[in-house]
Amino acid sequence: MQNPGIHSTKLGEITITALNDGQFQANSAIVNGITAEQADAAEAAGFRHVPPKITISSFLLEIAGKHVLVDTGCGTAFGPAMGKSRDKLATLGIDPASIGTIMITHAHVDHVSGLIDPDGKAVFANAELVINAAETAFWLDAAIAAAAPEAAKDAFKTAQTALAPYAGRIRTVSHGQEALAGIVCHHLPGHTPGHSGWHIASGNEQLLIWGDVVHLPGIQFPHPEAGLAFDTDSDLARVSRRGAFDMAAADKILVAGMHLDFPTFGHVVKAGGGFGFVPKVWAPEA
Repeated sequence: MQNPGIHSTKLGEITITALNDGQFQANSAIVNGITAEQADAAEAAGFRHVPPKITISSFLLEIAGKHVLVDTGCGTAFGPAMGKSRDKLATLGIDPASIGTIMITHAHVDHVSGLIDPDGKAVFANAELVINAAETAFWLDAAIAAAAPEAAKDAFKTAQTALAPYAGRIRTVSHGQEALAGIVCHHLPGHTPGHSGWHIASGNEQLLIWGDVVHLPGIQFPHPEAGLAFDTDSDLARVSRRGAFDMAAADKILVAGMHLDFPTFGHVVKAGGGFGFVPKVWAPEA
């Protein structure tokens, strides 16, 4: 039997559930900062698939009986084999209308296309979106979109289409500001200008859901200098990635990410000249 792609853990008084949205085939040609040969060697050394695959997840938070999402997956944008986050919500008996807040890490297709149905209408009828102000300032700016390279125009269209039905209920925040009580925006620019993680604290516990700091765990932990073709600014993304790694390792912060191996929760450790990832050990919740 396959893993059902639903995994819950407790963080203080908050229940956080990882929802697997699917996995797609990638290749080492999308990696920059190291050679394709180095990328493949890192994958092989970690007993991973060569060429690499990329996992997509989103997260459901239950806070004092209320439901909050962090990203929404790719919806129908990648075809029927992907966009499974909504199915996972249904399996859990969660009505999209019960979602009060959706915190967006950034506006790429695999994070925001789950906001809308195939007709472009809002899936989450009562949800407020919370997103870094630098992200909307980039993707929703008509002049920036018009001047974008041809290869990037679809990304602008995707972001604009996904966010449009929520135009009257988008709240922007900046680094260090709260999205909700105990949940703070942590700006990690480079992958996109407003790419952000969400730092969650409950009791004495803390978690950083860091968005796309890592796409390919087998490559980017040992080689934090490895960027992705999807980065708006790969050099800045490298700075943000190393900063996130250093912070998580030094402060022993639990992390989760949309492209870490499901169910994504774990800790960062220093390993040689790079870093390693130690998955959170599973235990039945009391």
